[in-house]
Amino acid sequence: MKFITTTLLSLLALISLQISSVAMTADNKPSTPSIKYNPNAKFKINISEVEFRKNANGRQLMARIYQPEGPGPFPTMLDLHGGAWNNKDRLAEQPMNKAIAESGVLVVAIDLTSAMDIPYPANVQDANYGVRWLKLNAAKWNGDPTKIGIYGSSSGGHIAELLAMRPNDARYNAFPLDGGRNINAKVDYIAVRSPISNPFARYQNAVAHKRDKMMANNTNYFKPWESIHEASPQEILDRKESISLTTPILLMQGALDDNVLPITQEQFCKSYNAAGGKCQYLLFEGSEHEWVAEESAQTDKARQIVKAYIASQFPK
Repeated sequence: MKFITTTLLSLLALISLQISSVAMTADNKPSTPSIKYNPNAKFKINISEVEFRKNANGRQLMARIYQPEGPGPFPTMLDLHGGAWNNKDRLAEQPMNKAIAESGVLVVAIDLTSAMDIPYPANVQDANYGVRWLKLNAAKWNGDPTKIGIYGSSSGGHIAELLAMRPNDARYNAFPLDGGRNINAKVDYIAVRSPISNPFARYQNAVAHKRDKMMANNTNYFKPWESIHEASPQEILDRKESISLTTPILLMQGALDDNVLPITQEQFCKSYNAAGGKCQYLLFEGSEHEWVAEESAQTDKARQIVKAYIASQFPK
């Protein structure tokens, strides 16, 4: 608990901290030096939508753009929605996306393919394509394309963790990007809320509580069933796979979450750190799985922490 409190205070302190440093891109090249981000700033934003891509079933996936008014360049973040791989869309995290954008961040939320249409790894492929697509197009909306972050919720957090650890996976990179042949899918940081870091542990929890819908969400998505282990961020670390560990992770978890248990999140962060990565774990007391869906002191705290975390990626 002392570690969690110290980390929380450190993140919040970044809001006013002035650090002399140069941000780096995914390719370890100096980022645009004109990037200035103040998490306490307040911008008017314009919200628009564009066609993102069509999936294999012909469904048109859309992207929702939250663009701060001003010349920028603004820090850029991709939002990956939750919904247990089977539900929801780009609108799911609109309150969080608006709050982040209003502080001066270009936020782009994309639809992900539902497991009811196509199982794993279809939505990971969408997200991988989304990273590359955003790097190619961010400048159109005055975003900085040289440093891309992800905000992922629940199953979107699971996808974000997979992208962080497997940015060059041939399966995930399956869709070519017109005009972006040489753009990679590496991200520079991720912030996740209630991610499914250990899908099999979550499935076991659903079985124990006789939650038929939650069990069905898993069996719909992981086909063949063995892929629940292959696509488990925790088990990837346990197997000591050759993966990327250069992406820092902020993991926010509700203490009362009985959907994804806090102990599995704490274990994931410990394993990621032990492997050589950097994962910051924050436990939100009195909070359930989707606590940010309602206005509360904890929701406001989550927003402030995410903004402070973004600021830490663009030190002044």
